[in-house]
Amino acid sequence: MKTKNLFKIFLTLLFVFATSISWAKTVKWSMQGDSLTLDPHAQNEGPTTMVSRQVYEALVTRGLDMSIGPQLAHKWKAVDPTTWYFYLREDVKFSNGQDMTSEDVVFSLLRAQQPTSDFKEYISTIISVKAIDKYTIQIKTREPNPILLNQLSNIFVMSKQWATDNFVIAPQNWDAGQETFSATNAMGTGPFKITLREPNTKTVFKKNNKWWGNVEHNITEIQLLPIKNAATRVAALLSGEIDIVTDAPVQDLDRIKSSAGHKVESTPQMRTIFLGMDQAADQLRTGNTGDNPFKKKEVRQALYQAIDIEAIKKKVMRGLSEPAGIITFPGVTGYTKALDKRLPYDVGAAKKLLADAGYPDGFEVELRCPNDRYVNDEAICTAVVGMLGKIGVNVSLFAQTKSKHFKELKDNQGDFYMLGWGVPTLDSHYVFHYLYETDASWNKVNFSDSEVDAAIRVMEGEVDLDKRNAAIANAWKIVRDNIAYLPLHHQVISWASKTNVNVPIRPNNEPLFRFSSVD
Repeated sequence: MKTKNLFKIFLTLLFVFATSISWAKTVKWSMQGDSLTLDPHAQNEGPTTMVSRQVYEALVTRGLDMSIGPQLAHKWKAVDPTTWYFYLREDVKFSNGQDMTSEDVVFSLLRAQQPTSDFKEYISTIISVKAIDKYTIQIKTREPNPILLNQLSNIFVMSKQWATDNFVIAPQNWDAGQETFSATNAMGTGPFKITLREPNTKTVFKKNNKWWGNVEHNITEIQLLPIKNAATRVAALLSGEIDIVTDAPVQDLDRIKSSAGHKVESTPQMRTIFLGMDQAADQLRTGNTGDNPFKKKEVRQALYQAIDIEAIKKKVMRGLSEPAGIITFPGVTGYTKALDKRLPYDVGAAKKLLADAGYPDGFEVELRCPNDRYVNDEAICTAVVGMLGKIGVNVSLFAQTKSKHFKELKDNQGDFYMLGWGVPTLDSHYVFHYLYETDASWNKVNFSDSEVDAAIRVMEGEVDLDKRNAAIANAWKIVRDNIAYLPLHHQVISWASKTNVNVPIRPNNEPLFRFSSVD
């Protein structure tokens, strides 16, 4: 009897184990660069946000179709032009079981406005946040804000108690290299929780069984395994070591498509790639002229017209890019196709512009680029170096990992640099507020124009759409004519995965694993 009972127990355990294995769905996810930090308010950077969004949630969010809908707030209303009430779900818990209340939301919004937050410009029009009761908050803005919901969709909610207990009341000062508990740990209300964090090596997400939402996925674990080298990343995908790559290299797409066990999806991304030039320094850090050629519009235009963007599209991007004339993409409020038309590629005109500006023999400068952030970023910069050489501008390329690139750029170390800009709010204000407003945190070209600054104030407070759109159009015309930046192209993204892995591709390049499945 003992033997028979032991055998029954063994069969039962075997069945349970086999069943659990069959239901355990792990997705191994890779991209070239890792999240810069787990602190949800420290760095406004694409891969960082896409990692945070699996764990943290906002008052409102964008769905698969990119429309705004409820998340932690189930409804909201504007009681007057500058006062909003948000009504929170009452069934939300953090992954440690703690209830989420209005106290956590107030804390998080105020935290995101602190000096070390890279999201403070998102919500700069908010002048007060307070709890009305346990599940109601009031937000007041400096003026009527027509895009408040768009902005709030990217402000994640943390536990005030967790932040207090772990001494992370303020966001990590990422620019200064600060290390904090919130940089390597996370605790949110989202569908997944992080159980292991090894920066640049491995991050493990487990299904959050305390999540309030309707579970539409069958994933029990996600492993993020960054692989910087493109060839290695593709080899890992094709060998089965990786299930999905959310930045498949354009040069390998045909090879991946030819594999019976894999698929590729591509879509235009909400991101424009461009080059910036410091126009404030009296002398270039890396130049040989003793002055700053970038202060002259003729020089900036010469560089623009020396770049053969169609050649970059064909040879570097394999056709997967769209040449840009402004640094925002179709679909953003304020975008017009007429303004997106590029100046013509013309080497002769570029040489004449340089000579007229006083640089007939060109000049020297260093171009700083990331090599693990955008699609073929270093290859694009390499192509630009060769093109500018044809007009006598001797460019030395300095490419490095994005974490160093962004830190040094924020520290004003770049004369000439590459940057890519997405628009998560889908509104031109986001571009102007970060890249063109006087003294804005990412305005490293040091552009300043009182008319543009005034237009930004209109974008923030004008509810008459005709007046607001007119201000946006005028601002785009001013900055386009100024050539403060050199637009390159609107990026196209490609995701590659095993055929049984279903992760809906989105134009913001953010996977939402809560809508995903493994067959």
